[in-house]
Amino acid sequence: MTTTTKKDIKTVAIIGTGVIGASWAALFLARGLKVFVTDPAPNAEKNLDTYLHAQWPTLTQIGLSEGASLTNYTFVDSLDNHFDEIDFIQEVPFPFANAAVILLTVIKNGPERLEFKRTLFAYLDEKARPEVIIASSSSGIPSSEYVSACRHHPERVLVGHPFNPPHLIPLVEVVPHTATDRETVVPRAMEFYRSLGKKPVLIQKEIPGFIANRLQAALLMEAYSLVSRGVISAADLDTTVTSSLGLRWALNGPYALNAMAGGGSFQHMLEHLGPAAKSWHDDMQKHTFSMSPEAIQDLTRTVEPMVQATDLEALQKERDDVLLKLMDMKSKSSLLE
Repeated sequence: MTTTTKKDIKTVAIIGTGVIGASWAALFLARGLKVFVTDPAPNAEKNLDTYLHAQWPTLTQIGLSEGASLTNYTFVDSLDNHFDEIDFIQEVPFPFANAAVILLTVIKNGPERLEFKRTLFAYLDEKARPEVIIASSSSGIPSSEYVSACRHHPERVLVGHPFNPPHLIPLVEVVPHTATDRETVVPRAMEFYRSLGKKPVLIQKEIPGFIANRLQAALLMEAYSLVSRGVISAADLDTTVTSSLGLRWALNGPYALNAMAGGGSFQHMLEHLGPAAKSWHDDMQKHTFSMSPEAIQDLTRTVEPMVQATDLEALQKERDDVLLKLMDMKSKSSLLE
């Protein structure tokens, strides 16, 4: 899959090089973009280099764009001398960043804390050219909670939340705040992400956690409840998902699946199975996993033997290999796009 990147965006700045930031960097480089990267965390530059070299064979297998280069990035202590070159900014929250380091380095990484995000976005809004979109990779905090600090061009701020890892998983949730320019900024952001080979979706209204994480959280909470109550083992629960729902959901979403299950009628599906599903949901609410320290410890003790018996590194490699094959197959089917 070779993708052509939007021509007016040639240089991207990434603020934060944790797992998500490094993955963004790999994708941008693979799409022929020049990248500035900044992060004050110890060993950030070395860790990024290691990650990029590890992922480049996978990106090569996917398909590199014209001008793609593993060396077309610059790790900088500050973006101050580079804002005239930067065409797009992707901020990447890093929740474990040291507060003192962040403040002393004039915000070179964006932890998922509001006070830091406000300081960071005020700085970026002041320095970046007016037409430059400033996107946050935030996994749940809407930009309306920190955009008030942007006194110059708050209309170019939005959330561009990827699903991990961004260089493999196509989804990007584009979430504007109420004052984001929907005539120019939102379409440009959507077009830019598409040019990277992503599948951007527009979230019409801000909501905590956005969409993918909320859907994931709903399933996870029930999974935690079922295992903690002794209904099923952790291993068998994982098998239940990967051998049923996971297979179908990789190809069709819930609305299309409902319509197919209803013989072509979405309404028939709701009328036929809706009451039963409602009763199951009511029972779930009675047994919601509490997330208390005690409940977490108990569940961890139950799950840990399965985790210890699993080669997670090999599992991740196998997952990524299968994902590549699956996405290649989907790209060749117009019905699954």
